[in-house]
Amino acid sequence: MSKYKEILLKHWGYPDFRAMQEDIIKSVADDNKDTLGLLPTGGGKSILFQVSALAQEGVCLVVTPLIALMKDQVENLKKRNISAVAIYSGMSSHEIDIALNNAVYGAYKFLYLSPERLATKLFLARVPDMKVNLVAIDEAHCISQWGYDFRPSYLNISAIREYLPNIPFLALTATATPEVADDIQEKLGFAEKNMFRKSFARSNLVYIVRQVDDKLKYLLKIAKTENGTGIVYVRNRKKTVEIAQFLRENGVSADYYHAGVDSKLKDLKQQNWKDDKTRVIVSTNAFGMGIDKDDVRFVVHIDLPESPEAYFQEAGRGGRDEKFAFAVLLYNKTDKINAEKRLRANFPEIPKIRQVYNSLCNYYQIPVGEGKSLVRAFNIRDFVKKFKLDTYTVHSSIKFLQSEGYLDFSEDDFSPSKIYFSIERNDLYKFQIANSNLDVFIKMLLRTYSGSFSGYVGINEEYLAKKANVKKEVIINYLQTLASKEIIKYSKQSNTPFIIFTSERLDDKNLRLSKEKYKEKKDRYTNRLNAMLQYAESDSRCRSQMLLAYFGEKHTQKCGLCDVCKQKNEFGLTNYEFENYKKSILEILTEKPMLIQKLVDEVGNDEKKIIIVVRWLLDNDEIIYDDKKMICLKK
Repeated sequence: MSKYKEILLKHWGYPDFRAMQEDIIKSVADDNKDTLGLLPTGGGKSILFQVSALAQEGVCLVVTPLIALMKDQVENLKKRNISAVAIYSGMSSHEIDIALNNAVYGAYKFLYLSPERLATKLFLARVPDMKVNLVAIDEAHCISQWGYDFRPSYLNISAIREYLPNIPFLALTATATPEVADDIQEKLGFAEKNMFRKSFARSNLVYIVRQVDDKLKYLLKIAKTENGTGIVYVRNRKKTVEIAQFLRENGVSADYYHAGVDSKLKDLKQQNWKDDKTRVIVSTNAFGMGIDKDDVRFVVHIDLPESPEAYFQEAGRGGRDEKFAFAVLLYNKTDKINAEKRLRANFPEIPKIRQVYNSLCNYYQIPVGEGKSLVRAFNIRDFVKKFKLDTYTVHSSIKFLQSEGYLDFSEDDFSPSKIYFSIERNDLYKFQIANSNLDVFIKMLLRTYSGSFSGYVGINEEYLAKKANVKKEVIINYLQTLASKEIIKYSKQSNTPFIIFTSERLDDKNLRLSKEKYKEKKDRYTNRLNAMLQYAESDSRCRSQMLLAYFGEKHTQKCGLCDVCKQKNEFGLTNYEFENYKKSILEILTEKPMLIQKLVDEVGNDEKKIIIVVRWLLDNDEIIYDDKKMICLKK
């Protein structure tokens, strides 16, 4: 058994890797090569850098933009007795300083960082003293301006090569087109291209599109018919509540989830779903990242996703146990109208974006030329009210400013209460003798939360209150008393989004919002949205083949299971017949273009079957219409 399999078995209990996993691990750990791993959602990406790092001395730097996912992975590693810590926007400079110092002294195997942290003086001053064995970049598609979720802060990553010469980079993503895959390797400064690509095909995931007017009625049919748990994705928070209530009223165990739900309630909702106390979660795209549940039997999209990337990732949360699951998109003409409205809303005019930028700077009273690296809690309700702006316009403008590199925005920044003993143990002992009224409480803290002398540790005031059989307010009072006497540092729980200003405030003349870049971003967004509309509206091409072709897998087998393949089967069209008709059509068109009816007559007498094959060839660009509406071979 290889050392990598031994680590996998010891910490995760798996006797063997999935296809390609060990090859990727050996590429970075044995060959010391920069490596890009493209694996579908649920393909075990985190295992790759975790096993690689555990097989070597030193710490692994993990860059990820998703704070919720970062925290989830840190907690999961700790449960396996693997030391890990996360650094992200919203933490105090003192917390960050202690965590970085501990990383220098080898206290952690994994140091998780949000990308904007990489460019800070505090981090760059410490990283040369760390024994780093690997730099892992999760959600690596975020580095590409051609990707669907570009984040300029990812462009900082390659700069740390100067501080970490000869340390390999492992970039990982589940959603990259060939163009984006090349761009990732270039932007990260790979010495040579080195990509491992596992097919995105999911043989156990059945893709279905249903064009229905009454989506709720059809959703209820799915929930009543299919066994096991499910996820229902919608685009706004209000609908999550309404649809969950509709399902409950009709006898289906359901709950809702969105970014605005209180953090403790979020945890409860997630746990109830994981424990099968809730069958169906109705959510915005806030649900799913880092939530590992194998036996999801159906994923239903009520609203049209913005891109095939987003759809593929969300749908891919079904059937991770490799048993059959259904990915169902419910679609009607209203979705196309809403998609066009969304396109306009996602791209406010440039003057409006400038107005939002200036309003943000005024909101935080930042003078021109100042504010770089400033981190501030962001209350969007208060902001839009104060400046009389539309919430969606503000959100879209911030996203555009983020893509241009002027600021970063963190929406998922829940932080638990934390403490850190800021005095030496001997001094604490003297304090306890002199303050007997606090002695019992201090002992309870030390027994309950280890490690609080070496770094900040998360605490739960409610848990402490139950343990001591007192009210929560009593615990908070004790903590505040200890903080006021400089015995501990105490930061209370927060659940507030943050704005991070990545450059100093610019005046209107120097705030450059390029019309060309604006148009390019809008065009790319439009192309992705159109690809999603094409997927929803097509009824002649295998759903799996359409998605795989979008991600660069051109010559794939029909799945035989999706609604399109099933429709073909209903006409009795076997693979043998399909191939024969296809061959005849291409041979005939080699001679000359034809009108479709003439072509069908030439091929044979089973019109329905032949039209299905013709439409498939048109959808796959193997044949096209010319300017005279004749069908011809694509040149």
